Amino acid sequence: MLPDLGIAKKNLTEVHKILNKVLANGNMIYIKLRKFHWNLSGDNFMELHLLFEDQYDAVAEAVDEVAERISTLGGVAIGTTSEFADLSDLNETPGKVPDTQGMLKELVADHETIVKGLRENIDKCEEDYKDAGTADFLTALMQAHEKMAWKLRKYFKES
Repeated sequence: MLPDLGIAKKNLTEVHKILNKVLANGNMIYIKLRKFHWNLSGDNFMELHLLFEDQYDAVAEAVDEVAERISTLGGVAIGTTSEFADLSDLNETPGKVPDTQGMLKELVADHETIVKGLRENIDKCEEDYKDAGTADFLTALMQAHEKMAWKLRKYFKES
């Protein structure tokens, strides 16, 4: 049974779809951050090792909040790696571990992809689906990903 929150049923269904895509993207970047954390070497090893850990911890918390938001709105959160892979805008690179600069570039690109998707969906939630609560929720999430991308971008070597 969907909750009576002043949001039309069809709009809630669309918001659930948006939030499950956000959940998929969050889980994909979480997995990638773990992979890179485990396989880091070279310059700035310890500093980046800790930074990646900080980011995957923050993403793990955000992913949980996204799943809870879906439940709050009467939806069902996806929860399998195949669902995450199917819905995500992010790409995996099985069997490949880039060098440190490659890791940084890939993570920044992923954060930026997430930010662009969130920005688009904030407008949809607010304007199309009349869900200011989810729009605010996604805005805070977008700001967190913007900051994570910024921190990683600062490690780019000048060319």
